[in-house]
Amino acid sequence: MVDIGARIERARQAADLSQRALADATGISQPTLSRIISGDRAAKMPEIVAIACETGHTVAQLTGTGAVSERVQCAARATNDADMADMHQALLGFLELDAYLDDQAIPATI
Repeated sequence: MVDIGARIERARQAADLSQRALADATGISQPTLSRIISGDRAAKMPEIVAIACETGHTVAQLTGTGAVSERVQCAARATNDADMADMHQALLGFLELDAYLDDQAIPATI
């Protein structure tokens, strides 16, 4: 729990958010967020997802399970002035979501 809390704290600081601002943005109370960061309380998956969204990080980055990002290789060509870093981050988000759904035995639907 402490590792996740430390990762959340680093993500919060990198996003230049106060604990109060992150709590408000995620709907998590500030005392609960503080306990998650300190490792006194386990973060629930919906809370981790909300924190990841608000800090611009992925769930895998916050949980330390970045297996997808460590394995993925991509080659792309940016067009229409698209930012490669943004496209790469979006791709990782989708791949991590796909891996999470597979781990939870939730079938993909179209």
